[in-house]
Amino acid sequence: MTATIKDTRQTAETAHPAGAGGVPQALRRIAAVSEVWTFVILVALVAFFTFAAPGKFFTAYDLTQIAVNAAIYLVLGVGMTYVVITAGIDLSIGSVLVLAAVAAGEYNIHHGGPNASWATVAVCALIALAVGTAWGALQGALVATGKVPPLIVTLGGLGAALGLAELATGGQDPAGAAATNLQNTLGYGKVLGIPWMVILAAVVTFVFGLVLSRTRFGQYTLAIGSNQAAVERAGVRVGRHLVKVYGLMGLLAGLGAMMWLASYGTTSIAGHSTDNLKVITAVVLGGTSLFGGRGSVLGTVIGVFIPAVLTTGLIVIGVQQYWQDVAVGVVLVAAVYVDQMRRRTRERR
Repeated sequence: MTATIKDTRQTAETAHPAGAGGVPQALRRIAAVSEVWTFVILVALVAFFTFAAPGKFFTAYDLTQIAVNAAIYLVLGVGMTYVVITAGIDLSIGSVLVLAAVAAGEYNIHHGGPNASWATVAVCALIALAVGTAWGALQGALVATGKVPPLIVTLGGLGAALGLAELATGGQDPAGAAATNLQNTLGYGKVLGIPWMVILAAVVTFVFGLVLSRTRFGQYTLAIGSNQAAVERAGVRVGRHLVKVYGLMGLLAGLGAMMWLASYGTTSIAGHSTDNLKVITAVVLGGTSLFGGRGSVLGTVIGVFIPAVLTTGLIVIGVQQYWQDVAVGVVLVAAVYVDQMRRRTRERR
């Protein structure tokens, strides 16, 4: 029966290679890919701002700044992609980044400050990564074993992580939180004209993109988001896997903390309240479904650059900061609406 269905389908495609409405099958498949539509939106935004501000947008300087500004959010977006694919959410990433940055920064302050050695920088990196991973794994354990909804767990984590960071610093950004050598290399350094920040973000994206698409860990992540009960019946330890996924999110938040220290030299305790909005916007724009089971790191890469291009373009044409925030919020709502429409269309089929 299966062979007959395949033969019938192949015969139909051969007899009507253009598909319904005269559209070639290859083009229909391409159009059905979420990343294609996301990329079209990105290109449209670039074209609009290029024509709206000729000579001021899409310059080499603008492209470099957009890439650097997007680097940290891209790293966070990779982790959020995994979380959202499991039908979860993490609202705490900005606060976890701050907590990891404060932990690393406090160690740096007491071991050389701006003049700290590379050995101190290495310890700071380990501290940031460990703090982020531990916090993420703890939240994952609450989601997996406590059966507490991810929204509630990470909302509580948002407040708790930020509160601990403020208790440790008195609510003030400590001076000397970043070593000068860290800033001169990772923060401002370049290789063949490409900033180290962009290179690091590209490496993280490439590695975890392969993990999601080519490994058993990635397959389990996608399967859990599609049908958790079926995965459990297949013998997969879903709880343990969710702890790993949220731990990965925390790990990348810790890496983002080191990137932030390198770029700005401070913990910016009050400057990460909208990180979750920006990252979730990018992930959903990239085609990852909020209902789980579908998504890609490639889509997130494109999705990250849409708000980055949007924000930079609005600045170039002179739009006030307040309208920039409104625009990002509208884009998020539109992305969720499109995601729901896609889901309903698949269910009808």
